[in-house]
Amino acid sequence: MDVLKRPAEEFENDEMVEELWAIKAFDHAEVFFNLISSCNPREIHLSPFDDQIYTTFRQDFPTMNIEHLNESEMKSPSGKEQWRKFIEKFNKLEDFGYGSLIRVNANEDFGPDNSMLVVRIQFLAIEIARNREGYNDKIYKKYAKARAEEKQG
Repeated sequence: MDVLKRPAEEFENDEMVEELWAIKAFDHAEVFFNLISSCNPREIHLSPFDDQIYTTFRQDFPTMNIEHLNESEMKSPSGKEQWRKFIEKFNKLEDFGYGSLIRVNANEDFGPDNSMLVVRIQFLAIEIARNREGYNDKIYKKYAKARAEEKQG
């Protein structure tokens, strides 16, 4: 275990591990997007702890703009500290620290210019809030309209 006490700079990331991790994060994002584009987001439950996550998130981040995330603000030193305190409250949840992709702008599809990397509990907190507060409704309605047109055509 002494190896864990060595400085992080001494270690290199395995490119294969990073690639597999990125694939998993992308797959998760794709599944989530398919879910909100085909089911009413206000009725979606992402975890058994949605109520607790949402309540804690809005207590800790009462004015955070979740419609359009500010990556610079979230990843600033003060933003990181605020998020660190939030994340610690959920460190017992399975996979809470896994990397996830989240849409920066809730009104748009996933894409290279509309995604950012966060840890899973951040993803859950923001997306649960987006679902409950109606910010994912636009995506659902957009794809519901497309499905209706497809059925007619």
